[in-house]
Amino acid sequence: MTFEQLLDLLSDLHPEVDFLHAEGLIDNKVLTSFDVVSIAAELSETYDVELGAVDIVPENFNSARALFALIQKREDE
Repeated sequence: MTFEQLLDLLSDLHPEVDFLHAEGLIDNKVLTSFDVVSIAAELSETYDVELGAVDIVPENFNSARALFALIQKREDE
């Protein structure tokens, strides 16, 4: 998965958000728990990236860059 693909996935959920620059996506309630579940499901189904319960924490979803770092970590395992 590329960073651009992640930005596209996030933009499909919330086209009004500039995910390239947005920070505090969880802290500022931009992403909801439903969004997090949707993102995790899409990553699993489309990109074969499995996120575990330990991965579903605010710091991993507060920015696109943090989420992409997590994805890269899981892809390397």
